[in-house]
Parts: sequence; C-alpha cells; structure tokens
Amino acid sequence: MIPATVRPGRLQVTGCRYLLGPILGTIKGMTSSSAVSHAVSAAGALAAGHPLMDGRTADSPLITAYRGGKPSRRPVWFMRQAGRSLPEYLKVREGVAMLDSCLRPELAAEITLQPVRRHDVDAAIFFSDIVIPLKLAGVGVDIVPGVGPVLDKPVRTAADVAALPQLTWEALEPIREAVRLTVAELGKTPLIGFAGAPFTLAAYMVEGKPSRDHLGPRTMMHADPETWTALANWAADASGMFLRAQLEAGASAGQLFDSWAGSLGLADYTKFVAPASARALDHVRHLGAPLIHFGTGTSELLVAMRDVGVDVVGVDYRLPLDEANRRLGGKVPLQGNIDPALLSAPWEVLEAHVRAVIAAGASAPGHVLNLGHGVPPETDPTVLTRVVELVHSISPE
Repeated sequence: MIPATVRPGRLQVTGCRYLLGPILGTIKGMTSSSAVSHAVSAAGALAAGHPLMDGRTADSPLITAYRGGKPSRRPVWFMRQAGRSLPEYLKVREGVAMLDSCLRPELAAEITLQPVRRHDVDAAIFFSDIVIPLKLAGVGVDIVPGVGPVLDKPVRTAADVAALPQLTWEALEPIREAVRLTVAELGKTPLIGFAGAPFTLAAYMVEGKPSRDHLGPRTMMHADPETWTALANWAADASGMFLRAQLEAGASAGQLFDSWAGSLGLADYTKFVAPASARALDHVRHLGAPLIHFGTGTSELLVAMRDVGVDVVGVDYRLPLDEANRRLGGKVPLQGNIDPALLSAPWEVLEAHVRAVIAAGASAPGHVLNLGHGVPPETDPTVLTRVVELVHSISPE
C-alpha cells in the first residue's frame, strides 16, 4: 500500500510545498512498513501547546522566511552551531562520550541552547547525531574520536538487513524529553529538529565507518537492488521516527541532512535514493511544520532533492544562491550558503562574502542565512557572533 501522502494523482500535502511527479513511479514499488502506516494514520495537527500552534514561533523570522513571507529581521543560524567551537560546550562535554551526551536530556538541551545565548541566532538546532536512531534501535554503533560513526558490524547482505532491530516509539523518549526541556527555555526562538537522510545513514551502515567514495552502497544499489531498497527503507523509517519525535515534542521545523548524496549521479539519486528520502519525510508531512532538505556536493541534485517533498532547499557553498534559485524555478525558499572556510579569513573578506550571499539570495522567495556546511571546530566563536550582528543589521527586503 502506498501512503496517502505520496499516492499518485492530485496531491493534498500539508507539510510541504513540493511533492512532484518524477519520483512517484519509483515510490510506488516500495514496500510499506508499519512505521510509515502508523505515521500516516496518525495524521493531524500538532498539539495546541506546540510552539507553532500557540503563537510562540509561527511568526518568528525563521518560520516566516521558511514559508516565503517577509521576516521582521533577516534570519540566520549555523549548522553545527551547537558544540564544536564553543568553550562552554567543551566544558560540559568533559568526560562524556558523544552519543551519551545526546541521550542525556538535560545535557542535550543545555548544548542546544548555548549558541542561542551566545550568538543571538534565530533558531536552535537540536543537538544530537544522525546515528542516534541506530543506537536507540539496538544497532551497535559509536562515534570514534577522529574517525566518526563506526558500527560493530557492517550491514552488507539481505540477511544482515533482515536481522536489523526495529526502532520503537518508546525508545525515543530521551529525545522527546530533551526537546521539551529545550523548547521550555527557548521562548519565541524556534527549535529545528533534524535527521540523517536514508542514503547517508545507509552508507555508514554498509561501509561500517566513514568513507571517501561510498563505493559499498553505490555498488549495492546495482548489484543487489532488493537488499539496498530494504536497507534504505529501514533507514528511512528510523530517521523519520527520529524526526517525528522531535517535531511532536516541540521542534518548529525539520531538516533532513544528506551529507553523502553528493557522491551520486542524478540517475542513481532519483532511482535509488529519492524514494527513501520521501519515505522518511512521510512520517512528518501531516504535522505541517516547514521541512528543509540539505546535502553537500549536491548542486546537480537540487531539483530532485526538492521533489521528495520539502518547503526549503539548503544549498552548500559550491553553488551561488542566484543560480540555485534559477535551477529551482524561483519557487522555493533557500537556506545557505556562507563558505565555512571564510570564517577564518580577515573580517573585510568575510563581510564582503556575507553581503554577496545575501545579495545572491535576494531573488529567492525566502532566504535564511546559514553556512554552506557546518561550523569548523577551530572557528573563533566571536566571529560567528559578529556575522549574526552583520546579518541582523541588514534590513530584509
């Protein structure tokens, strides 16, 4: 059965502006899951006390820009703003492993709030990791310092996929509690929830660790497409449930991160990856929160990434925003795309770059300033504060 949100024909989509035809034929052949069915059958508005529903964040600069309106000030936030470059983050993380810090609600909330206090950014991004759904499902995974996510056992065969444990709604309670604690302190500042896109998550699972070229998953797509589809669907449901837990608990928007999609050509992305990304988002479309899709090295995939069904497209630093807007037909708000490398450049160079990014984004229906990737760990946090002050000093058009 195809979930109602992606059934071919006239579409009634409440959580996103776009869910277009090119991927529907591929989605049609996917196997449904109880998780997707549960998400769709539970369709309905967010709770009355949710920040989007009770007036706290619906008119915030961020949400207004995501919805294509004119914000009261230019919204700006930074990917990986929570952690990495902040001394207060390093202090609270002392002696605590990365994944453990994500699963301690009070600590995760504190880390999420730190950059909002310091920089006056227009959004908090939930502090967690894309492999947290794996860990909560019972998959052996850890973040190895200097390496990244490492699995106890790679997932490479049909038997491996069949043996994967299923993530339960109850296991996500630490995530919901961390979001509730965070939102209680944020007031009118929106929280953005996030999840790893299925391809990036599955790429880690197949390789068992980070990879430069992602040959394992790219080979599996063609050599064993049934196993690939089963794995991508598992990852989609895990990420979708993870994102839904954050949104229902109080996040005002959701972002799907596809860090490794840039390793794919358009044909492979459309056939083997887009259906799973759409499936992940099927878990949250009915909630009505703005949805953002971001990937690195994905300039040639932007239209396909939009077409999985999102409201906003994130653009990395490789493509000017005016060109991204042209490729997307001028119909979708954009997010990005300050080059992180320039955060360590002289201020006059960085300022000119930020102003150029703002000018390039002016042609889009909406624009949220962000980096074209994450904050480098060596970044001076006072530079980020200065960038925020600059962005806020420039009146929205």
